[in-house]
Amino acid sequence: MRTSLAAALVVGAWATVGLASGSASAAAVDPASATPRSATDEAPASVGLLSAMQRDLGLTESEARARLAAEKTATAVQSTARRAAGSSYAGSWFDPATGRLTVALTDKRKSDAVRASGASVQLVRHSARQLDAAKTRIDRMAAPEGVSGWHVDPKANRVVVDVVASAKGDNDVREFVERARKTGPVLVNRTPEAPRTFAAGTVGGDPYYTGNVRCSIGFSVYGGFVTAGHCGQAGAAVSGWDRSAIGNFQGSSFPGDDYAWVSVGNGWWTVPVVLGWGTVSDQLVRGSAVAPIGASICRSGSTSHWHCGNVLAINETVNYSQGAVYQMTKTSVCAEPGDSGGSFISGDQAQGVTSGGWGNCTSGGETWHQPINEILNRYGLTLHTA
Repeated sequence: MRTSLAAALVVGAWATVGLASGSASAAAVDPASATPRSATDEAPASVGLLSAMQRDLGLTESEARARLAAEKTATAVQSTARRAAGSSYAGSWFDPATGRLTVALTDKRKSDAVRASGASVQLVRHSARQLDAAKTRIDRMAAPEGVSGWHVDPKANRVVVDVVASAKGDNDVREFVERARKTGPVLVNRTPEAPRTFAAGTVGGDPYYTGNVRCSIGFSVYGGFVTAGHCGQAGAAVSGWDRSAIGNFQGSSFPGDDYAWVSVGNGWWTVPVVLGWGTVSDQLVRGSAVAPIGASICRSGSTSHWHCGNVLAINETVNYSQGAVYQMTKTSVCAEPGDSGGSFISGDQAQGVTSGGWGNCTSGGETWHQPINEILNRYGLTLHTA
């Protein structure tokens, strides 16, 4: 018999979606030491990770290696470049073509200081403060279902409002867009589908369950794991892949937010690992530095397992049918029902827990995650790292 959630929670560190099928490979854990035997302390550029990036991002192995190295540098440069930009800062993003972080500025005089940090510079009209203020004004507006979300796009130097293509002619949608345009610089974009959460009914595999809902484990924290808020309410009992008791939801928020944390006991424990599902080696989690827009990012979940893509936007408001969720990160990674709560990771840095999206892993789509650092701060949790 497999090592209960140890395998699942072992993967719990990140184990998106409760580690799912074949937890044995996910876990390979030594109960005595709570150390995953299959997870070696290797660089993020494992053979499996490189293969996944080649498959999902259309890169060669050498291009994938170079991109990971460049993204690590860009992530480190972000905070220094932002301080150098001061009030002139208008956002930043990683440019795969140049392998560098680009920082948008409204004041040319700050260019040399930002370049000295290692970033490229692009001059724009609107500052991040102005764009964020416009987005905040839109956040206060009630959005109809035909509006899927909105976010600040630093490359466009606009607030982008996403409208479901089939609803573009809807009177409520048109009225919302007209009001949004009055808040500041707004660009309207059309999306093929409305976002939805990725919880699922009970099916076989290696997930965690709350009643008849199956979701995925996100990251291990000391005392439990974090996951999506729409998967369960505070106090709800949680069981593992074998239906044995794990613990209970200690805190949960949805909509508005989409995060929760679950206590771990009853023989289960936590380890700083994200399950690779045989596609990649199980990934050790070493921190939670935020990847910039444009960086590669991968997701682990109990339904669709391991997939990669790019960070498309940060601080996006997503308009689900249940209500708006704020401060989300949009990615080009696919996901499917049951993947909710699972891990988003960039290199060896935890990014967030899977919330929802549109599409699937056959035809493609987009998926949002709730940033991990917000969850940790909200509940006073400490990420379990290697």
